[in-house]
Amino acid sequence: MEALLHLDLVKIIESIGLLGVFAIVFAESGLLVGVFLPGDSLLFTAGFLASQGFFNIYILSAVLFTAAVLGDSVGYTFGHKVGKKLFQREDSLFFHKKNLVRAQKFYEKHGGKAVTIARFMPIVRTFAPIVAGMGDMRYRRFLFFNVIGAILWAVCLPVLGYFLGSLIPDVDRYLLPIVALIIIASVAPSVIHVMRERRSGEISGS
Repeated sequence: MEALLHLDLVKIIESIGLLGVFAIVFAESGLLVGVFLPGDSLLFTAGFLASQGFFNIYILSAVLFTAAVLGDSVGYTFGHKVGKKLFQREDSLFFHKKNLVRAQKFYEKHGGKAVTIARFMPIVRTFAPIVAGMGDMRYRRFLFFNVIGAILWAVCLPVLGYFLGSLIPDVDRYLLPIVALIIIASVAPSVIHVMRERRSGEISGS
């Protein structure tokens, strides 16, 4: 089963190539359809494949950085233009209002830094630029945090995969547990946040 999951992710990236990886990172960075896409694990695995000669790490890093910055910018523009109408939308397969509310609360708590921090939080990272646009955040300020987040997420994760793939013998044997740890680390903040909210709600209700 582990080998199957490992091969699936590697095979997906090998089949979609650089353009496909660009599209996934772009979508997850600012399009509602990107909510369910595997951003963190995909970035690390793409970097690992670069260490095996499938990608050029410099070209890969530049492409992923561009996709992340452009995706967030599109999300910001969408939020600025029509984002407030999302609160009147019914829930669908790709859109749940609670995710938008969660991103809004996260943004209110962390301010401009939320655009950078949200990169490492699945679901929240898709909605954070939309919320920034809805809140009329100055685009120049948004772009600053957008670029910082893109460097830390879309460049550092694949570079980490590249160096581990280059330095550790037979690292492909450990690819699945490494990817699993990355997924757990990215999901953990959201889980902790939800648990804290429930606990505070129970305390206030008692």
